[in-house]
Amino acid sequence: MIMSRRFKAALPILALVLLGACTAGGDDPGLEYAPQMYHSVPYEPLTQIKDKEAGTWLSNREDGLGEFYNSNDNNEFSQNVRMPVPGTVRRTANGSLPYRLKQEDLLIAADVPNPLPDSPAILAEGKRLYEVYCDHCHGSKGQGSVEETSDALVGKVFIGVPAYNSQLKKGLSQGHIFYTITHGFGRMGSHASQVSEEKRWQIAKYVKQLQNQ
Repeated sequence: MIMSRRFKAALPILALVLLGACTAGGDDPGLEYAPQMYHSVPYEPLTQIKDKEAGTWLSNREDGLGEFYNSNDNNEFSQNVRMPVPGTVRRTANGSLPYRLKQEDLLIAADVPNPLPDSPAILAEGKRLYEVYCDHCHGSKGQGSVEETSDALVGKVFIGVPAYNSQLKKGLSQGHIFYTITHGFGRMGSHASQVSEEKRWQIAKYVKQLQNQ
């Protein structure tokens, strides 16, 4: 009975000692519960540390290697970069890199070629998308403020919309057109949130055809 009371009285002190042992300070890393969860060994694709002793002073890995060693021993070249699994979706449907140009990069954007090939199917899809997203302001023929529609003059509602085949606009590249759809230009706002990157290139290809009419 006396032993039981002494044990109960010592429990708070024991708890404080255990909690204090878990506290890190200076060169003492303290105690960790399930350290392999805190110090997992992922295959980081952007770094390649081949020195097996790197981070030995910090390491508590179960394999005895340094904390920072992260090369892949299962690869004959110890590389972390691996081929994607079959069926992996590419960054874009046409294989091009994501569009990274910002709003101040118009001159650079004008020289970016359309990654989509010339084909009747792509041009037809560009026409369909144009009719959904563009012709309510630019007109079905790309004549802007002067084009007559079945209802009324486009210009009565959207004043100042230029014709695509005007001297000012007919020489614009598809990269410039894509940029305008992406970031907006003048009174036109950005349509990047409504129209995917591939669809913007399809529209740009069709607008290029309207420039030549």
